[in-house]
Amino acid sequence: MSIIHLHQRTTLTPEQYIAGLTDFGPGRSKLFGNSADDYLKVHHRGRWQADVTEGSGGVWERLHYDWSDPGRVVLTTVDSNVWGGRSGHTYAFARRANGVTDIDVVVVREGKNLKGRILGFVLGTIGRHVLERAFEQSVKAIETRNAAAPNTSPAARSPLSPTAA
Repeated sequence: MSIIHLHQRTTLTPEQYIAGLTDFGPGRSKLFGNSADDYLKVHHRGRWQADVTEGSGGVWERLHYDWSDPGRVVLTTVDSNVWGGRSGHTYAFARRANGVTDIDVVVVREGKNLKGRILGFVLGTIGRHVLERAFEQSVKAIETRNAAAPNTSPAARSPLSPTAA
């Protein structure tokens, strides 16, 4: 089992990053490169939770998303062709007084078969940089998306908004 800790500092608010993280519409792969649009299937989406299958490159997982805590989003692997056990992702957000947000992510990868165990080992060692780059690119993509929509308030784009369904 591999446990990988990632960190990014951003000008995004937690609500803005969560809005990107929980945007399961077309073009998700532009925000998250490891979520190819042809793998994406939303089984259920509620106000604070979603059940989504996503993946890329022959690896897929069905994830339960829970963003009911505004300072934390938990993605639990429900099913996968390679991941099992305690696999998933936990995002924690800390707003700073200077207007930036620290995002800390813990990625747990527990292989459920030989392919998963090998991938988990690779990700936990030399492959960690792949996850770091992907996380950095997702933050930049969401920053760019938010900068391109200045007339829309963060609350209007946020799944945490009282008007979100």
